[in-house]
Amino acid sequence: MRTSRISKEASKIINATSLSSTSRRSTRSSLSRFAHGNASTKNEESPEPSRDTTDIEDVVPPSRKRKRDPTIRTPIKQSPRKTVVKTEVEDSLTFSPSKERKVRKPARQIKNEETGEVEIHPPNDWAEVYAVVKEMRVSGAAQHAAVDTMGCERLAEETVSPKVKRFHTLIALMLSSQTKDTTNAIAMSRLQKELPAYKDGAPVGLNLENILAVDPKLLNELIWVVGFHNNKTKYIKATAEILRDLWGGDIPDSIEGLMSLPGVGPKMAYLCMSTAWGRTEGIGVDVHVHRITNLLGWHKTKGPEETRLALQAWLPKELWHEINWLLVGFGQTVCLPVGRKCGDCELGMKGLCKSAERSKVTLGRKIKEEKIKKDEEGNVLEKSEVVKVEEISKDIPVNADSYEEVDLEGGIPELPVEEGSTKEEEKVALDEIANAPGQLEKSSKRESKR
Repeated sequence: MRTSRISKEASKIINATSLSSTSRRSTRSSLSRFAHGNASTKNEESPEPSRDTTDIEDVVPPSRKRKRDPTIRTPIKQSPRKTVVKTEVEDSLTFSPSKERKVRKPARQIKNEETGEVEIHPPNDWAEVYAVVKEMRVSGAAQHAAVDTMGCERLAEETVSPKVKRFHTLIALMLSSQTKDTTNAIAMSRLQKELPAYKDGAPVGLNLENILAVDPKLLNELIWVVGFHNNKTKYIKATAEILRDLWGGDIPDSIEGLMSLPGVGPKMAYLCMSTAWGRTEGIGVDVHVHRITNLLGWHKTKGPEETRLALQAWLPKELWHEINWLLVGFGQTVCLPVGRKCGDCELGMKGLCKSAERSKVTLGRKIKEEKIKKDEEGNVLEKSEVVKVEEISKDIPVNADSYEEVDLEGGIPELPVEEGSTKEEEKVALDEIANAPGQLEKSSKRESKR
């Protein structure tokens, strides 16, 4: 049977493997017999393999490692990781410093370590806020408030005696509760002009004698425009009797005496003492003062009386009388109870009010950027305005005899107006042209490109 070449080669490899089983290590010489075409493989009957057991590891001499000249190395001292991080942070702060933020702190109690007493520290930005509001009240957006001309301290008549003038101030304060200054001024004007005299020949108007003699029903009709006029009629009649019997016809000259009168609270008493007697013993806090000081973040109080005690704890006494006029007018013009005008308020513009509405402030800043030139007296000389120009999109009637066609895209043709004519003559000429007889022709429409 004829065998193939592949089978012959396979049998040679098997025979060679069986003969070399006695050799423990495979050397180059022992492996050389497996080479293709080796003469030793041709002799298949030779039972004894080659005895050369020299290993290649024994023939090749071991390589010598190159020794380097010993060099002295200086050890590098590395700083700890924390030090490296700290250095990087300091460098970053040095080259890009963070912007300082305004920190608002309300009035607070701090214990003095030296004396051990508790001191009231005012809000940190109150002086700046106070100055900005005063500037607005004097020459800014908060000027010309109703309290400036119709406040309770301004409703007393100047022609009467000081005693009657003090009585006017007290009655104005009693009527002002839950009532606007404009409405209160109307009621006071009616009392000063229409209150009948208590006897023939006596002066007509507001005084203690006429209040004592007037019929409660008529008095109620005279003051009906103010809020709670029914109760106030009773309070005024009862107060008049107390002043006659206990105070000699004059108003009390103490806070306790004023607050003993029916319908008179702390706000009225302190304002009356300051205005009528010229002695400021406390702050007159109404709804405006209470609301605005809380909006500014000066304190967190629940009512006007609590606000008064909080303000008197740190506000300088020379400002006690002025702050009522300041914040009442500010609340009537800018910081309204409903619909505050934060866009007109300098506190919002300068970031001094934590309760400002940001959208209104942003709009107010854009409007303020308009250039307005004024003279020394404050009159506006030049003001830049944005004029909205509307493009003409309709056909225009024109006298057919003068202008047969109007090209809208090319603009409106000039109308024949004589030189040197006045505005009235120009207007008459334009009216004659517009009302002239003739057919109105429209401009030809251009074909749209397709």
